[in-house]
Amino acid sequence: MTGEPARVRQMWHLLEPLHAVLYYAPEAFEEAAALGYDTTERWASYFAWRAAPLGAADAREVVRAFHSFAPAMVDGYVPDGWATAAPDVVLAARLRAVDRAYRALFRDRVEGPEFAEAAALARRAAEAAAPGSHGGLGVAQAPVAPGGLGAAKAPVTSGGLGPANSALPWPDAPHLVLWHAATVLREHRGDGHIAALAEAGLDPVEALVSFAAVGAAAPEVFASRGWSAAEWGAARRRLRERGLLAADGTATDTGHELRAKVELRTDEEAAAPWRALGEPGRERLAQLLGEPWLEVIGSGLLPSENTLGIGKV
Repeated sequence: MTGEPARVRQMWHLLEPLHAVLYYAPEAFEEAAALGYDTTERWASYFAWRAAPLGAADAREVVRAFHSFAPAMVDGYVPDGWATAAPDVVLAARLRAVDRAYRALFRDRVEGPEFAEAAALARRAAEAAAPGSHGGLGVAQAPVAPGGLGAAKAPVTSGGLGPANSALPWPDAPHLVLWHAATVLREHRGDGHIAALAEAGLDPVEALVSFAAVGAAAPEVFASRGWSAAEWGAARRRLRERGLLAADGTATDTGHELRAKVELRTDEEAAAPWRALGEPGRERLAQLLGEPWLEVIGSGLLPSENTLGIGKV
């Protein structure tokens, strides 16, 4: 892959780990525990941290916005999590969590000129990820897995997670500006990805099955999304009937082609912020992100294999 899609995907690969620290850093679990969340496993805090920009969303809204999680799993955390802490309280705590985690990872360099420059560039890109900037696909009509919400298709919450994060006030500290920009940009990309999957006719569980089939991660990794063995098996059968999956669960040539089109379409939908920043700005930001990226990856905080296919697609 070359040209603009390759550059757009490179920026996602660089920024995603900087965002994902929130879900794995011990400082984040400490902040979540202080709010009253059960931190013996990570999902209670994950759903709170990520869904809070949507407000006190119900389970149906979170299923649509997150897309890949089984409705039965979401029901276990939403909306009950808002009784533990209201969304505005969660939002304040997640910035405290990121502040502490970044200071632990990067030490006094968070106060340095490189972080300030990276933050300014990332913010310029993120501010171009405005509502409606997914010009090609518009508001996604995300297919819902059979038996999930009782309908063949359901629209993604009108704003999506990208605009919901864009609407939040910008923090003051440069390292928090960088994290917030990374979050806006990754959720903007995610909204476009949901739209691309819908365009390809892949419902949430089919999207995961087809992604595993092209080697993005082992099927066991996707078990974290809560789909039952019966739901996973039914999705496999549907994909085989479409000629997208072989009998052994791997993708056919047609299946590989469809997933490549989905990823390319996702890159196209995520490109507007990087066009707005311009190629010199994008290149400089990539350069500035290199060292923090290596430190996050080298920290051991993040799993070596992930459901996003980072490093595989």
